[in-house]
Amino acid sequence: MDFYRQAGLLVFGSRLRRLSETFIGDINKLYKQQGIAFEAAWFPVFYVLGNQPALSIREISATLNTSHSAASQLVTKLEEKGLLKVITDKDDNRKKKVTFTARGKKRYGQVQPVWLALENAMKELLAETGGGNQLLQSLLETENALAKEPMANRINRQLATNATTKQLP
Repeated sequence: MDFYRQAGLLVFGSRLRRLSETFIGDINKLYKQQGIAFEAAWFPVFYVLGNQPALSIREISATLNTSHSAASQLVTKLEEKGLLKVITDKDDNRKKKVTFTARGKKRYGQVQPVWLALENAMKELLAETGGGNQLLQSLLETENALAKEPMANRINRQLATNATTKQLP
């Protein structure tokens, strides 16, 4: 941990990625232990379709705040696995909606108890740290600030204004 303390904010993104990889890895192991063929990366699409059973890829990408291409690739992958189907509108062939297959609905039902347990485990974890609510609020505020001004812009501004700053150790 000395390295991370010493590097401080320079490794902020790396620490978040490491934490994310730990969470996702543990959750994928849990699905496997429970005998559920499911990947944590599928969660966002399953979650939104569980709340609104038929959406276009554009609606999915907007809801998840991701690119159309990323949403389309994930939908295609889940379609290939027989969990989702893309239905063409009867009146307009250009309009397509994504929905669960019967197999996808069954899988959605299987993951529901895991998601409830995950949510409760996260509440427990955040309560242990004492700063859980502040952490979630800080993440939201950081995401909003980066949406207003990306990190690269901030770094370039610092480079321009601090051309003669001291060197890092």
